[in-house]
Amino acid sequence: MAVLKIAFVGTHGVGKTTLCYELAAWMKKRDARVEMVREVARRCPLPINRDTTLDAQSWILHTQIAEEIRVANEQDVVICDRSVMDNYAYLVHRLGPQRILDDLVRRWARTYTHLIKVPIVDPPSFDGVRDTNRRFQEAIESEVEALVSRFELRMERLVSERRARWIEDVAGIVGLPPAPSQMRLFSPGGGEGTNAGREAPKEGP
Repeated sequence: MAVLKIAFVGTHGVGKTTLCYELAAWMKKRDARVEMVREVARRCPLPINRDTTLDAQSWILHTQIAEEIRVANEQDVVICDRSVMDNYAYLVHRLGPQRILDDLVRRWARTYTHLIKVPIVDPPSFDGVRDTNRRFQEAIESEVEALVSRFELRMERLVSERRARWIEDVAGIVGLPPAPSQMRLFSPGGGEGTNAGREAPKEGP
């Protein structure tokens, strides 16, 4: 069973995927058995984004949980590109809270050893899947914060002003020693899957 289960959370287009890959590389340099749970929404056969449905989000939530269970039984460290909580934010935004899923999400969100929120720095860029509407991006950001408060979750927040040092700040949050400079895989800048930026922890609720 995994010792650490770390989820990067937040709205779309903020750099969560890049941080997942960088943290995985950082930990592998220290001989940790680590694997990523990639964003499952990209594989969903049903509508997502502003057109999402209860069926689509139920598929996403249960697939996410199944993937986390599988990986956690094989590795020491699990790094998740999203958590059940921020995936659920899209459904809450579209249809409001769902009693049948509320308890599941609340309970499962407590299985993460670290929830690390990546803030909005730039508007979302088109990646073939995610919505590029800035208001929608900001609306999901607000839903994530509301869910954290309602479910009384502990969440560490990265700071946009420290974008160039996000990975070092993440390492500090999870208790890793500093890495050599050659560990940086990407150059700062860009959105999710392209930026190598990093930021500082901020106390969550």
